[in-house]
Amino acid sequence: MITVIGSLKGGTGKSTVTFNLAVWLALNDNTVKIFDLDPQATLSDVIDIREEDEYEPYITVSKAFNKISSEKADQILIDIGTADTDAMEKAIAITDRIIVPVPPSQADIWSTQRFIKMVLDIRGKKKMPQMLGFVNRADTHLGVRETGEAEEALKMLPHIDLISTRLCQRTTYRRSFSEGLAVFELEPKGKAAAEVNKFASIVYS
Repeated sequence: MITVIGSLKGGTGKSTVTFNLAVWLALNDNTVKIFDLDPQATLSDVIDIREEDEYEPYITVSKAFNKISSEKADQILIDIGTADTDAMEKAIAITDRIIVPVPPSQADIWSTQRFIKMVLDIRGKKKMPQMLGFVNRADTHLGVRETGEAEEALKMLPHIDLISTRLCQRTTYRRSFSEGLAVFELEPKGKAAAEVNKFASIVYS
């Protein structure tokens, strides 16, 4: 299966989500290949760190779009960035589904609406890939309402389904990423690990 992790905004956590999913899949006996089509190459950087420190399972990353169709992996993950529109459109054209991280803000909801329209223009209604949206970098304080409001807004958007769990704004995500580790490798019993395990189990159920 080919899964694109994408949106039209930078800073939504696409690379972090892609990386954690890739390691989770590899640990659950899947052959995994990831493609970094974002010119910022953040995903490639974290894979380089992981390789230098010889962490297992070993994850391979490629920046060559033309190799996607020849891959034999169980799961292919593609991280797309807005700086390369051509690569983004090509990835959308071949993907089976798209996962959209949405930080809890009105601007990100508007951006998600535009992204859905872009996918619709590329694929058409009859060939739309499955689109799954979720609130990423959710606030951990129960008194903050933006996260719930963002989820309600996502439920109302056409052509996208809400994933029934959140990933929160936690320092563990940043710290583990900088060390080439998934959150459940750095802190196996931490809250971030529980979030990612639940999230990945839903996405790949």
